[in-house]
Amino acid sequence: MKIKMTKKKFTLLILLIFIIKSYAQVFDAYEIGVGVRIQKTEKLYWENGVGIDFTSNFLLQKKIHIKMSYATSRIGSAYNTNAIQQDNYVIGADWRFRSGKNFQIFAGVNTGFFHADMENIQFFSLPHNSMLFSLETGLFYKFKFPLATSLSVGYNMINGDGISTPGTLFPVFYQMSIFYYFGKK
Repeated sequence: MKIKMTKKKFTLLILLIFIIKSYAQVFDAYEIGVGVRIQKTEKLYWENGVGIDFTSNFLLQKKIHIKMSYATSRIGSAYNTNAIQQDNYVIGADWRFRSGKNFQIFAGVNTGFFHADMENIQFFSLPHNSMLFSLETGLFYKFKFPLATSLSVGYNMINGDGISTPGTLFPVFYQMSIFYYFGKK
């Protein structure tokens, strides 16, 4: 069953990329980045996943970037271990300082959905789901070829207390992303 869910999520991601690319072609100049994300929650799990970054000239001359990502401990700390399998579905927006340069600084806000898959029946009474709301800042570098990387630190404003929100939703996280960019310049 878990393999089918992974295939469904992957298929949905590919479909979403093609929809965004098709829609973005009506704009004069746009960039779409697709890549991998490595996330570390302070004093807890490694989570890995995928992300999409979109910008266009109509977004204040590419100063605003719209992003979506999926990160999971299923292909991080929980892979072949007894760590809790958790999923983060995030959508957000960043403001890029120095947007015309290769080296950029960014600050952004994210929201989304968090799910902790507590497989053992004794944990079913604990909260499994939470909304996400986080602030993030970091560094972004765009190479001369169509690759870019970013390092960031973020703070989840909704933290896990184990009573009303999942106890594995910690406040501080770090991310590294690598994107391949395509689109009209």
